Amino acid sequence: MPVQTSYAHGTPSFIDLSTTDPEAAQTFYGALFGWTFETNPTDDGGEYHMARIDGKTAAGMMQKPEAMADVPSMWSSYVTVSDLDQTLAAVEAAGGSIFMPSMPVMTAGTMAVVADPVGAVLCLWQAKDNIGSEVVNEHGALTWTECQTPDVSAASAFYGELFGWTTEEMDMGPAGTYTVFLRSGDGVAGAMNPPADGIPPHWAVVFAVDDCDQCTDQALEAGGAILMPPMDIPVGRQAVLADPQGAVFGVIALAEPPA
Repeated sequence: MPVQTSYAHGTPSFIDLSTTDPEAAQTFYGALFGWTFETNPTDDGGEYHMARIDGKTAAGMMQKPEAMADVPSMWSSYVTVSDLDQTLAAVEAAGGSIFMPSMPVMTAGTMAVVADPVGAVLCLWQAKDNIGSEVVNEHGALTWTECQTPDVSAASAFYGELFGWTTEEMDMGPAGTYTVFLRSGDGVAGAMNPPADGIPPHWAVVFAVDDCDQCTDQALEAGGAILMPPMDIPVGRQAVLADPQGAVFGVIALAEPPA
């Protein structure tokens, strides 16, 4: 299992879950992905649960704050930046919004939360002791993030200004055209219109799995829900699921796993 040791500026690098029930979520994802957990105290007196695969960091998890009572349980995506203050200045210059300004996370790094001009929320991460996910593209680990937005052109322009991403269009057959965000010529994320009416702009997370159909069945048996049953797409077989607390995530068995 290859281990990540660093992330370049503009590379998606971590995900975490804000949930109404961390204990139940640990049971669900532990069974689904084989995660084990390490719980650490936070600066505000709470707890942060680090999910690990074979001892390597895969994701994070925490209790949803009371101030976010109206916000559903959800996964958040992080992108590494080399200079957080400089990137935050670029957010506002490009028409985005700063939801949470630069905040140190103990000795792990510094983070901020921003939104693009259409409203999709994204976390920014400047690493110190913690780079983010040490394992990716393995069963139960992050393999892809995508911006689901009604205005792909506006999102592409914004993230191009922020991270230097360029775009490439991919024919997804009946699903239409998919926009791939490229960093130095390599695909790092994607963008598409929401698959159904009423879905607000957001960043979706997708986990790699060995068997999409088996994982979907396991999620249902463990109390989750199937929002999109397994289907073949040009890059593999994918499903969209929700955990018992309602957090939505994708799983994909890639036709050609990344090197």
